[in-house]
Amino acid sequence: MMNSTTINNTTIKEQLWFIVPAAGVGRRMRSQQSKQYLALAGSTVLEQTLNALLAIDDIAGIVVAIHANDRQWESLVIADHEKIHNVRGGKERCDSVLAALHFLEDKMSSVDWVLVHDAARPCIQPQSVQKMINELHNDEVGGILAVPVSDTLKKVNDEQCIQATVDRSTIYQAQTPQMFRYGVIYRALTQATDHQQPITDEASAVEQMGLLPKVVIGCQDNIKITHSGDLWLAEMILRYYGTINTKGD
Repeated sequence: MMNSTTINNTTIKEQLWFIVPAAGVGRRMRSQQSKQYLALAGSTVLEQTLNALLAIDDIAGIVVAIHANDRQWESLVIADHEKIHNVRGGKERCDSVLAALHFLEDKMSSVDWVLVHDAARPCIQPQSVQKMINELHNDEVGGILAVPVSDTLKKVNDEQCIQATVDRSTIYQAQTPQMFRYGVIYRALTQATDHQQPITDEASAVEQMGLLPKVVIGCQDNIKITHSGDLWLAEMILRYYGTINTKGD
C-alpha cells in the first residue's frame, strides 16, 4: 500500500519511484554486450529486472538511466511501458542516479521515496521490497536491503598471506534496492560529487553526511549478475519463483 507521512498536521501520500542505473558496460563479464542486455530466460537481464519492479504495488514509476550511445534500449518492448522513463546516464553510477533525480525534481517532494536498484539484479522479489517499505516508511532517512555475511572472512597482506580472521558478526553484504527520501539522497549524492568523495553505493554517500541508514534483511538469492556463471544461477532462481518473463512486457 502507498505510505503516508504527516507534516504540520497534514497527511501527505508518499510516492515511490525506482531509479535503475543502466549505463554501465560490465567489463567483468568479458562480453561485447553490456550485461544488462545479455539474454536471460527468454528476454534480457534488464527486462527481467524491470518486470520484477513493475510487480511491486503502488509504484509511481521507474526511471532508467542509459548510456548516451545505447542503441538497444529502444528495441525493448518494455521501453514503451507507461510507468517507465529513461534519461541519459553519466560516466559513474552516481552521475546516472543524479540524472534520474533531476528528471524527478518536479515530480517529487523531499519526503517522497526513491529506491535505487541495480539493473543486474533481476531476481529481486516483490515481497522483499514490500518488507523494506514496511520497515522504513516512518524513517526520516531510509536504508538498504542487506544480508549477513556467512563465510569466514580473512584479512591478507600484499603477499596474499593471512594476517587475521575478521569478526563477521557485524558485517553485512549490501544489496539493492537502496531506499531513501528524495531530499536525503539528492543532497548526499550532490555533496559527494561536488567534493569528489569516493562512493560505492547510495548508502555510502548518505553515510558521509553523518546519517545512519538502516539495514533491512534481504534474501541471498537477490544476486547481482557480475560474471558469466551468474546468468545460469539467475535463471534457476527465476524459474524457482516462477517469475520469468519471456516477452519483455
